[in-house]
Amino acid sequence: MKTILVTGGTGFLGSHLCEKLLELNNYVICVDNNFTGNLGNIAHLRSNPNFEFIRHDVTKDLFLEVDEIYHLACPASPKDYQYNSIKTIKTNILGTLNMLGLAKRTKAKILLTSTSEIYGDPKESPQREEYWGNVNPIGIRSCYDEGKRLAETLMMEYNRNCDVDTRIVRIFNTYGPRLNKNDGRVISNFIVQALEGSPITVYGDGNQTRSFCYVDDQIDGLIKLMNSNYSLPVNIGNPHEITIKEIAEMVIKLTNSQSQIIYKELPKDDPTRRNPDITKAREILKWEPKVGLEEGLKKTIEYFTDLQSKSENE
Repeated sequence: MKTILVTGGTGFLGSHLCEKLLELNNYVICVDNNFTGNLGNIAHLRSNPNFEFIRHDVTKDLFLEVDEIYHLACPASPKDYQYNSIKTIKTNILGTLNMLGLAKRTKAKILLTSTSEIYGDPKESPQREEYWGNVNPIGIRSCYDEGKRLAETLMMEYNRNCDVDTRIVRIFNTYGPRLNKNDGRVISNFIVQALEGSPITVYGDGNQTRSFCYVDDQIDGLIKLMNSNYSLPVNIGNPHEITIKEIAEMVIKLTNSQSQIIYKELPKDDPTRRNPDITKAREILKWEPKVGLEEGLKKTIEYFTDLQSKSENE
């Protein structure tokens, strides 16, 4: 039984990771300040004797004895990471430094969840790990984009200079149950609006693309990367590219909604294309996504439908 620390563990992705690591017979320490996380996401885990929750901000020192660290802590949606941009930068830089210091002291393996946002508004598609990106360093998204880029730099420097066993995963848009309904991300937005019968808001002309990976596939990729011997960045995402407008139409169809699509101005620096090259994941990790978009959307819609029903009955 390994002792595994998950920072950002009460969030969407973190709570699913904690759940899976417990299933694999590990002792899991979940750390979160609950800025965007939700204790409800881990409520079903609290009675497990191999699960421990600590309310803590990773920008402060943390002293634990662990075998592995999954460092997920950081707001991931533009609405959340722009809310307090300086805090986002601190979380990416100071939080990562603190976790790397902990990994160095305890000789723990450490995995950083980086992001496809480090590619910025890409001039090549699909995006390979070797692509250096096209990021605006002073834009409204740079607190996250550049924060994650520097977090990757810190990981590699600790790997090269301090012999810390590091892993870097570049996550592409992930979705599924436990997405925060108010976080402003495409799929949660569209589903909530469709279930309410409200207009579905598409920013720009809707022809910009994304690639959506179901949460179970994403978690499988994270664990496979942690258990590998590969220290350079790896893309984990679904290479099926789809336009935002097509996603909106799909959600309307699957929810039997009467919602109409409305168009608003595209936010500054919003990427026009997002599509992972997952050759490395396939070759090194023997990983590729299994859950199709329609299947994943149905499961996510079911979650939000239950959420809406509970809210109406309270």
